[in-house]
Amino acid sequence: MATRIYVGNLPYTADNQQLTQLFRAFGDVIEAVVVMDRDSGRSKGFGFVQMASDDAARAAIASLNGTMLGNRTIRVNEAQPRPERLTAPRSGGGYGSSDTSYSRYSSERPYSESRAQGEFVDARQDRYGRSRDRGW
Repeated sequence: MATRIYVGNLPYTADNQQLTQLFRAFGDVIEAVVVMDRDSGRSKGFGFVQMASDDAARAAIASLNGTMLGNRTIRVNEAQPRPERLTAPRSGGGYGSSDTSYSRYSSERPYSESRAQGEFVDARQDRYGRSRDRGW
């Protein structure tokens, strides 16, 4: 099984070919990628290498971690899986609030049921009918 290797603190002049050549001495390189900034097109200073065998990857990590490349000490270790991103729910934008306590209709029942019964609640009151007293 192929092992993915993280290579950090790369010189900003490093490219995919240099990374491939660096790791080729330890075995077959399936893929070598220097991560680039999408706005500026410059290297972000790190990359990933995928090697054909686990033994070759372990040998490369042991030999290359802490070595110099272009006046920079590179960091080489096994890549960790990318953590799953948690995204916050997005509101519709504009000036609205996602706070449901400002609803015009009672929050005790679903919106459609409250509206069908015509139960109108002043928006300046909380769900218990008390005034919010916010200078309205």
